[in-house]
Amino acid sequence: MGKTNNSLTSLALQKFKKNFWGVLSFWFIVLVGVVSVFAYVIAPDASQNANQMHLAIHSKKPGFKVQMLTIPSHLENEQSFFSKLFFGTISGHDEVPITSYSVEAERLNYTEYASDGLEGMRKSLPLSAFKERNVEEYITQRTFLFGTDKYGRDYLSRVLIGARISFFIGFVAVFISLVIGILLGSISGYFGGKVDAIIMWLINVTWSIPTLLLVIAITLVLGKGFWQVFIAVGLTMWVEVARVVRGQIISAKEEQYVTAARALGYTDLRIITKHILPNIMAPVIVIAAANFAAAILIESGLSFLGIGAQPPMASWGAMIKDHYNYIILGKPYLAIIPGLCIMSLVMAFMLIGNTLRDALDVKA
Repeated sequence: MGKTNNSLTSLALQKFKKNFWGVLSFWFIVLVGVVSVFAYVIAPDASQNANQMHLAIHSKKPGFKVQMLTIPSHLENEQSFFSKLFFGTISGHDEVPITSYSVEAERLNYTEYASDGLEGMRKSLPLSAFKERNVEEYITQRTFLFGTDKYGRDYLSRVLIGARISFFIGFVAVFISLVIGILLGSISGYFGGKVDAIIMWLINVTWSIPTLLLVIAITLVLGKGFWQVFIAVGLTMWVEVARVVRGQIISAKEEQYVTAARALGYTDLRIITKHILPNIMAPVIVIAAANFAAAILIESGLSFLGIGAQPPMASWGAMIKDHYNYIILGKPYLAIIPGLCIMSLVMAFMLIGNTLRDALDVKA
């Protein structure tokens, strides 16, 4: 008869696996994480921030197709493989949407794309501008699966690369909140007295300030930018973690195993880190999952207000801000697509949190 592992960890894992929505949410989050890391490999537009603009084809519907002429640049941009993988390609090539072209007398004649039934400008280039005079290699049929934004950028590429900010802000903000919250909550709950009073005063003051207002204030102090938003959100989410850790430690420090550890002469640091914290991490894990969702919403709100990630960096919140007025102009998908992305990722983290809460409930 095989030995059955009845540890709390294995039991919690078994309960988690039985929850369909929890497992589905977990794999969805893993998928978004993979897309975030390898966005430039997956995205049709691999330029930095997917910022290749074509104003002639702005605000086109999903599935729009057009011929694209790439005019090569003779300037060499040296870029490492990892730089292209994680930060996009720095390209000096120009892309021009065209409707027709022909080759005559050692020259390429083409007609630029023009919308609304207008006829585009006719231009020409010498064949010597193309490598080995092979024009066909530089003219491709481009399909924009999600259409284009108001600047003519590939919307699918912007959505994929925009996932990076929404996904990684959760990790950075939650990490900062856990470090600060666990540290202050542990000190407050374990030592009590004046130390507890001072830390609780700080917690209550921070708690009384509206989260978005506090994030805006911190962002204005640190400046606008990518990492500044991450730090600002993290510095506002530690309060709930600290309160929970404090309450859990106040209850746990009266347990017999803590009394035994003190009798054995263990230091306060060892008792907190080796004995108390491992036994109270279940509610902290649940709060961390909920904070992931909250961080994504806060970042989206900041980007919508214009103080989050700055252009041309792709962000789901900024994409909604740029196109919310298109809802009444007959092109609501420009705002709905990033909105659905935010909603699905937040919902996945909330479902993960609910599943973890049930799985880690030792009373169940």
